[in-house]
Amino acid sequence: MIRIEHLRKEYSNATPLKDVNATINDGDVISIIGPSGTGKSTLLRCINQLDKPTSGRVWLDDVEITDPACDITEVRKRMGMVFQSFNLFGHRTVIENVMLPPIELLGTPKQDAYDNAMHLLRMVGLAGKAMNYPDELSGGQKQRIAIARTLAMDPDVSLFDEPTSALDPTMVGEVQAVIGELATTGKTLMIVTHEMAFARAICTRVFYMDEGGIYEDGAPEQVFDNPVRENTRRFVRRLKVLEISIQGKNYDFLGIVSDIERYGIRNQIPPTQTYHVQLAFEELVQLVVPNLDDPKLSIVVEWSEALQAATLTMHYSGAALDVTARADKLVNSVLRASASQIEYSWVEGAELPNQIEVTIR
Repeated sequence: MIRIEHLRKEYSNATPLKDVNATINDGDVISIIGPSGTGKSTLLRCINQLDKPTSGRVWLDDVEITDPACDITEVRKRMGMVFQSFNLFGHRTVIENVMLPPIELLGTPKQDAYDNAMHLLRMVGLAGKAMNYPDELSGGQKQRIAIARTLAMDPDVSLFDEPTSALDPTMVGEVQAVIGELATTGKTLMIVTHEMAFARAICTRVFYMDEGGIYEDGAPEQVFDNPVRENTRRFVRRLKVLEISIQGKNYDFLGIVSDIERYGIRNQIPPTQTYHVQLAFEELVQLVVPNLDDPKLSIVVEWSEALQAATLTMHYSGAALDVTARADKLVNSVLRASASQIEYSWVEGAELPNQIEVTIR
């Protein structure tokens, strides 16, 4: 259906798309997720040629739509787009907004366009608003009209650019319900969204965008439950990360403890859990550092907003050394008071092969 090769888009102050490659199959329902500024909306706009790519090529079936000779108007008859801001004609009634595109672009007879528009308005639950004007509608109703207008062209592909981001939270569900129903029709959909539960519920495939491209591509079960790559894992689990590096025995112990406290305040971590992270850090470094001639430690603290839980993972140099097994009873009791689980592992061939993962209470 759609093939993308080495797509790049540069602006004067940013390059959101560096090298995008993908094949979208007929009937795919793709949720496009990722942090702000990673090119999600830009990708849709480049596919629809609302923004011209800096380089790269895009095909719709056997038509290269990035070819300057391509008739983009013909392409857009097959590819609809729903924007954040509705883009309805304020001086036209609801029924006119839905009827006009097929009449003007496809040459559809007025009666046929009217009949189909009423069918679509019934589908989105707004047949009773056919003679109203857009300024008489709520935001959620406007977005549903915008979806009906896009469907009036019977596109092969529909692109949704954060269709609920401009809505009051009470209106989000009604628009999601319409898109969810559309996802069951076998049409090809690409949906940029920050609503993770919605993305997971309706899609057959997920694009996680980061580092200038499609960083991870997979089924929703894989991307949301077992992401392969680290940035994806941090994003879908809404992880707030603090990274600590210790090189040698002369390190700023008190400064790191203060960093953990600031990290907890910044991310609104409950004070008790922040204190337990500090305790776990204090006990572990005091166990590890004295046992190594040239200590090298990498410590990662992760706070999951989704799970309201923290973990501390420490990687360190040297031969296999499970310091928790060697700790005396007092140290172990203090450490375990702050942890619900402590796991040691050895990663053969790693630069820092010793690993201790602490799940914080």
